[in-house]
Amino acid sequence: MHKDDIADLIDAKHSELITWLQNQTDESWTLGPEGKWTTGQQTLHLLQSIIPLNNALSMPKVLLRFKYGKANRPVRSYDAIAKRYNERLKDAKGTTFKGSRNMKIPKLEDKQYILNRLQTEAKKLQYKTRRISDANLDTVVLPHPLMGKMPVREIIMWTAYHVEQHLQTLRNHSELVINENNLTLKQ
Repeated sequence: MHKDDIADLIDAKHSELITWLQNQTDESWTLGPEGKWTTGQQTLHLLQSIIPLNNALSMPKVLLRFKYGKANRPVRSYDAIAKRYNERLKDAKGTTFKGSRNMKIPKLEDKQYILNRLQTEAKKLQYKTRRISDANLDTVVLPHPLMGKMPVREIIMWTAYHVEQHLQTLRNHSELVINENNLTLKQ
């Protein structure tokens, strides 16, 4: 996937997420399925996953190559990354990324701040994606807590998929209404 297409995808996925979140009731921010993350926690998790990527992309690429090495395989497609991620998630059996374990439920007062930060970080990632050379996108690797080392182009595509996946989870949860002992779909 061309880097401009990836940057556009990052924009589209984050814009869709933020618009959806802004249209939800305040109560939904602190609610979630039993034993699962709330809307606020899922949003905070997405913020926690994009910040280290932006920080890494601000570093000199030679330093990243020295620290993590170089890619030893061709770059995978968006669909292949999504498929591999879902396989790894299934194998992980609910294990959560260290930075997102035992996450506190963000307060409603923090909602707008978190949304603004997520939007800002997404814009930074778009900018960095457009500016980085194709050679660095394909040869510089970064570690992913579940997927291992990935070329930068792949980890940026994964970021777009990660947002898409969490938005789908949030949408699915919002459609369920607990009606005493029954779960029904909103009409």
